[in-house]
Amino acid sequence: MTLASTRPAGPLWRERGFAVFLSAQTLSVAGDSFALIALPLLVLRATGSVAQMGLLTGAAGAAAIVAGIFAGNLADRLDRWALMLGCDLARLVLYGLIPVAWAIDPQVWLLYVILPVCAAIGMVFEVTYVTVIPALAGPDRITEANGLLYATAAAAGIAGPLLAGLVSGAFGPAGAIAVDAGSFAVSAAGLLLVRRWRPARSPGAGPDGAARGRGWRDLLAGASFLWRQPVLRTLTVMLAVFIFATYGLTDVIIYYLKHDLGQPDGVVGLVLGVAAVGTVGGALAVAPLRRRLGFGRCWIGSLVLAGLAVGGLGAAGRVPAVAALAACYLACVSVAGICSMSLRQQLTPDYLLGRVTAAFWTIHYAPGPVGAALLTWAAGHAGVTATCLASGAVCLLLGLAAVASPVRSAS
Repeated sequence: MTLASTRPAGPLWRERGFAVFLSAQTLSVAGDSFALIALPLLVLRATGSVAQMGLLTGAAGAAAIVAGIFAGNLADRLDRWALMLGCDLARLVLYGLIPVAWAIDPQVWLLYVILPVCAAIGMVFEVTYVTVIPALAGPDRITEANGLLYATAAAAGIAGPLLAGLVSGAFGPAGAIAVDAGSFAVSAAGLLLVRRWRPARSPGAGPDGAARGRGWRDLLAGASFLWRQPVLRTLTVMLAVFIFATYGLTDVIIYYLKHDLGQPDGVVGLVLGVAAVGTVGGALAVAPLRRRLGFGRCWIGSLVLAGLAVGGLGAAGRVPAVAALAACYLACVSVAGICSMSLRQQLTPDYLLGRVTAAFWTIHYAPGPVGAALLTWAAGHAGVTATCLASGAVCLLLGLAAVASPVRSAS
């Protein structure tokens, strides 16, 4: 018997298992926003180089890609709740090492060790996270559940960057990273509670109870499923291009605010916190928008608007305009991302969901490290305005291409 089959009628956020999961992950995301601000600032203070920021982001992205090859297999074979718990505890220890080491003898090379490992562990967590949502929410409420999770996470992200900037200004970026380490303890505690109500599942068995394949055939099962689905295949390719064009955008915005506009750490946190309002709005709007417009128009419209927002970022010139355009961009990314993830969850059988998610994210993020390095290099050499115009143009071209693809007719 599953949670979906025993659920009473009522708002999803009031149901016990989902509410605990939602609360714990929201607090964890608030902690993550500290690292989002603190790690680039830590590198920038130590080296003064935006290229180093991009290289660190790229190194973490590369590690996540490698982990993605195996993450889905782990999520489909092991107890998913125990796997997520182990990921949280490992990141608690690793991120906790950074402020300790920085207090003794700051070494930038340590970040190039810890951050990629944490990114790999994070990929395993994120893949597994996606696989438990259908069981917690039920097949008919997946988009609603994803919207709530995104919205509350983004709401936490509004205060998180602001507090991260203040903590970083008062205690240094290493102090902000310590807060992120503590957030993984909160997430782990929530997972322990939710695990008591997890739905029964037989790891290693397909819908008929037969054991799955082994080796590379098993690892490639997710990619094979994506290839056989025209809409998912098209989305996978297009989103891989999108991530190439935008993966280093947060670093570029931070660099723009610090280098071009001469703003302090607190303003950087404030801008990213205000921008997160866009994610909240997009997440809360996605379920009704998809019901009214259908998947295709929702996804394509979001991509086009995102391109326009990115193109205008580099020419904004003023902090309020940067914050407003970043909020618009994040709102569009929120709508498109939730739509895409919900469609994959709805089309994929549970026993294969981990590998499909991992295959999608591995392909999706594969161009990210190169894109991040290129985007930050371009910002430092060609200027932020030209870099953002080029990135926005790629997004617009993708939106136009999607009109002539199977994505347009998807519901």
